Amino acid sequence: MDNRSEVRDFLVSRRGKVTPEQVGLAASGGARPRRVTGLRRSEVAQLAGVSVEYYTQMERGNVGGASEGVLDAVARALLLDEAERTHLFDLARVANTGAVVRRRPAAQRMRPVIQQILDSQFSPAWVGNGRCDIVGTNRLGRALNSPLFDDPARPANIARFRFLSSRAADYFRDWDDTAREIVAVLRTEVGKNPYDRALSDLIGELSTRSEEFRTRWAAHDVRHHRTGIKRLHHPVVGDLDLAYEGLELTADAGLTLVIFTAEPGSNSQHALDLLASWASTPAERERDQSQEQRPS
Repeated sequence: MDNRSEVRDFLVSRRGKVTPEQVGLAASGGARPRRVTGLRRSEVAQLAGVSVEYYTQMERGNVGGASEGVLDAVARALLLDEAERTHLFDLARVANTGAVVRRRPAAQRMRPVIQQILDSQFSPAWVGNGRCDIVGTNRLGRALNSPLFDDPARPANIARFRFLSSRAADYFRDWDDTAREIVAVLRTEVGKNPYDRALSDLIGELSTRSEEFRTRWAAHDVRHHRTGIKRLHHPVVGDLDLAYEGLELTADAGLTLVIFTAEPGSNSQHALDLLASWASTPAERERDQSQEQRPS
């Protein structure tokens, strides 16, 4: 993956989303009608306090050496949210330290103590990485994600399941939101680690096999995956509306602990209780063991 093209396409896509009115500029007309839907380069440069030539070079992918102050000014000019601003800084960091980033190993393994933490949870919980792999889970988390784990490929991957599995449409009730979120998470990870071979292979596979993914990928949207609501339909217990919190594991760079909960006394809590009973049956335990023995 080419960092310069990532920078270029990201900046161009963000500039196209901002109207002159949003940043206090009058929409020009008359002798010079607008030919762009968003801001002109000259307007971004003006708002950021840099020369048009300098910003043009940035939009061509040349952000190596850009100061933190300049990046901040461009982020303000383009009305970037927190995730977008972080993404811009990640792209600039990679441009400056690409050789270092190349040496980052693609594999991410979970320490035994994290599995102990997972097993101590009474709610569905798992650990994931920026590639949307589930690298570790507790029994209730595995049961909740049983449609994903039915696929023999390991590690189980939420992005691959959403875009390539025929079973995903029944599982994800928030179909479009889930797709948008997954693509934005993957795009964020690309900004951090463009030389991650496993990540580039995944994106290549999804781009080749899913037209929907290709279309969404071209939008260059990014986001932080920290909190929200998931609306699922489990094949055993039916509909669930679950709140989730994502907690970054600071000692394990790139890994996030995700915990799901249901409103006490709700139908979703009742469904989770049923799911816990199902997960503890001998047949389900046997299935867990057979899945764990499958090769990665």
